[in-house]
Amino acid sequence: MNKFIKVGYSLYTISEEGKQELVERTSANQPFQFISGLGMVLDAFEEQVAELEAEEEFNFVIPCERAYGAYTEEHVISMPRETFSIDGHFDADHIYPGAEIPLVNEDGMRFDGIVKAVDSEKVTIDLNHPLAGQTLQFKGRIVETRPATAEELQGALNRMSGEECGCGCGGHCEDKHEGGHCGCGHCH
Repeated sequence: MNKFIKVGYSLYTISEEGKQELVERTSANQPFQFISGLGMVLDAFEEQVAELEAEEEFNFVIPCERAYGAYTEEHVISMPRETFSIDGHFDADHIYPGAEIPLVNEDGMRFDGIVKAVDSEKVTIDLNHPLAGQTLQFKGRIVETRPATAEELQGALNRMSGEECGCGCGGHCEDKHEGGHCGCGHCH
């Protein structure tokens, strides 16, 4: 059974020396939500929270091997600068060191990369996940957990396939939501 789960949590990275650094925080007012069994979250995260009940607290560590894997230099690539040109002009507004940019591979898979460097001939992009090589610690509480509805499952599948925003509006938020926005974060 697929569950609709909302969690409030703090995510920390843990250094080899044991030092924690806060990376992300959600809250009960603005929780992270997902549907179990669809591969929407790390398997190790889902394993820890899927069987918990509302209001239960959690505190667990996920080693990098079960999180985003090791950081690998092979995932740092260089691309010709002209690849990032629009009408013959380099897109400096969006392509600069530190920028997170959306990319698509030859199979149509979407993913993000981080621009590491830009020079006169090439753009260097890091395709490693930003948390690759990191041990993660999640501390938080279950806000809500219940069986997912058929509409929620369909919305999640639609979002995953890129067909629509997933709020059930059929990708036409402007027709169904006041101000043209449903608040789901996926409508444009």
